[in-house]
Amino acid sequence: MRTEPKLTRLDRVFARLDREPERPAHIDVPKMSRHRIVLFAGTLAFYGAIVWAVVITSWLVRLDWQVMFFRPYQQWSQIHWFVDYYVVLGQRGPTAVMVAAWLGWRSWRQHTLRPLLALGVSLLLLNITVGAAKYGMGRLGPHYATTIGANEMWLGGDIFPSGHTANAVVTWGILAYLASSARAQRWLSAVSAVTSLGVGMATVYLGTHWLSDVLLGWAAGLLILLGLPWFEPLIARAEAWIFDLRDRLLVRWRGTSAAPAGAPPASVTPLPEREDVAVRSPRAPAYLAPGPHTTRSERAPVTPVGSRRPPHPERHPRGSTPSARPLTGG
Repeated sequence: MRTEPKLTRLDRVFARLDREPERPAHIDVPKMSRHRIVLFAGTLAFYGAIVWAVVITSWLVRLDWQVMFFRPYQQWSQIHWFVDYYVVLGQRGPTAVMVAAWLGWRSWRQHTLRPLLALGVSLLLLNITVGAAKYGMGRLGPHYATTIGANEMWLGGDIFPSGHTANAVVTWGILAYLASSARAQRWLSAVSAVTSLGVGMATVYLGTHWLSDVLLGWAAGLLILLGLPWFEPLIARAEAWIFDLRDRLLVRWRGTSAAPAGAPPASVTPLPEREDVAVRSPRAPAYLAPGPHTTRSERAPVTPVGSRRPPHPERHPRGSTPSARPLTGG
């Protein structure tokens, strides 16, 4: 009897992805167009201008101190509880889990790993670029400032640029980046922009970041989203490599599980024959002569071999007239 191999949950997931190996036609992969390159260059110039303004202790640093002395968390203390919850939308852990769950469902429906891989690449770029800038410039936050009016640079801090703001731009902006229609992309872009703007203002309200930290965080997150099309070939190669690795592992696993090494071949012991049971001979293949054949009604009834019905000599073929039985007198 032929049995189908039992599939594991991982096998069923990849089998679902293999139903449609090619990406649906209505989903376009963003390319590094001239318009995007201009936006990337402008955002990069803005990034450099913010850093330079803080390094030379310009009017931007004085504005940072004025906002800090204003203490928004004391001026509008009634919304403090709401801001404490809202700022979670910029934390990397909770937002990455929520967005990964949504993109995982998208990967399942579209039969491609690109959404999850794009999220992974964007978060990796975020950690590398923002982390390097934080520890490279070492700026102290408002709660740890030592000199009034100073830029607090290269003192061992890690708040410039704002990680909450950059993370909000990337994690919520990746939804707009992977949108499958222009309308969805416009709506998701507006939602991600409002969300990241609110997260940045929330950190200024709580006093955990300078205003210039937030400005640089917006620029850092936007640079990652604008430059992500440069990494699309890498994402495509990674997706193909994952599927190829999966296929090779499945072949190796099924081969070892079907015939384990060193195991003797299974022997089949025939059942002993019983004397009281007649052994049936195999039925010969049916042969039809080339001549004319008789119809079923003209054939004589034949009792099949092994039938328990007793023979009836009085039975006549169909269509023939039976002979009259002799009447016995009583």
